[in-house]
Amino acid sequence: MERDNLMHGARTALNQNSEIRDWCENFLKMRERQIKSALTDEEFEKHWRYHRPEIMHEGAAEAVQAYKVRKK
Repeated sequence: MERDNLMHGARTALNQNSEIRDWCENFLKMRERQIKSALTDEEFEKHWRYHRPEIMHEGAAEAVQAYKVRKK
């Protein structure tokens, strides 16, 4: 339940603040790029286009936490 609350709060922050959303999207994209390092840039952009919603949803809480730590 706590994870659900954290996820909901993070998703709300992403939906209400474009600065946070943009930073978090870039954070998650760079992390995914490291994981998918074997892909060419073109292949990765195609991968990102199709998997971005899922990655953003799953990584929202972690990305918002990283954003908050960065601000300190």
